[in-house]
Amino acid sequence: MPSTIAERRAAFRALHASGCFILPNPWDTGSAHYLASLGFKALATTSSGFAWSTGRADNHVVRDDILAHLAQMVAATDLPVNADFENGFGSTPDEVAHSVALAIATGVAGLSIEDSTGDPATPLMSIDVAVSRIAAARRAIDEHGGDTLLVGRAENFIVGVPDLDDTLARLKAYADAGADCLYAPGIQTREQIKAVVAAVSPKPVNVLIGSVSPFTLQELANMGVRRVSVGGALARSAWGGFMLAAQTLAEGRFDGFAGAVSGARLDAHFLGKQ
Repeated sequence: MPSTIAERRAAFRALHASGCFILPNPWDTGSAHYLASLGFKALATTSSGFAWSTGRADNHVVRDDILAHLAQMVAATDLPVNADFENGFGSTPDEVAHSVALAIATGVAGLSIEDSTGDPATPLMSIDVAVSRIAAARRAIDEHGGDTLLVGRAENFIVGVPDLDDTLARLKAYADAGADCLYAPGIQTREQIKAVVAAVSPKPVNVLIGSVSPFTLQELANMGVRRVSVGGALARSAWGGFMLAAQTLAEGRFDGFAGAVSGARLDAHFLGKQ
């Protein structure tokens, strides 16, 4: 298992060279420990899962809190960690480069930069603006990050602009600007996935599976997908169990605890990590 940051980054990059792997998204140290115990080769943070764990909405966490979280997640296991770094935490390309340098210093093996604005009226940055930010992140990695993997994200399908042609144009532009891996969260059909893979080939593609899917990992691999992440799905699954138990408790019932894992099993797992 890789131990140094350089070894983790090299191992993470190697995972993208062939085949297809699952990149699960823990939201805290405990969930990272458990996922590592199941044999996954790498982990990725989830901005939404972390935000909810602190009582905030997704994209409402400040950069310093994100950086502290990244450092904590890197320290949690010996696995490479990919950072969900939202839109880069900067209003200009230079500010994005500075934020990316700070993220690299936490020891992450990869990080993603989105092109969403957070403004429902204009949910996506222009391609030119988004490209300049990817290029700035690339520059920061080249100057500070060694082998850190850069992921370019086109957010069209999750911000209400499900335009496949625009998505493909963005991803190709991000690849040209230096992104090592491309990602269009929200695409779902076989045709969409294969179109994204073909558009940026030979660079690897990440596909988000955040709910029950008709595809198996092997089928996604056959489409040319290199990695599969789940975003906030594991956190949402945990919240689903908690909310059901809490709601039944508020109604004066205790049957919501039926699916709870035993304390002994959790203690045994974490004692093995100490």
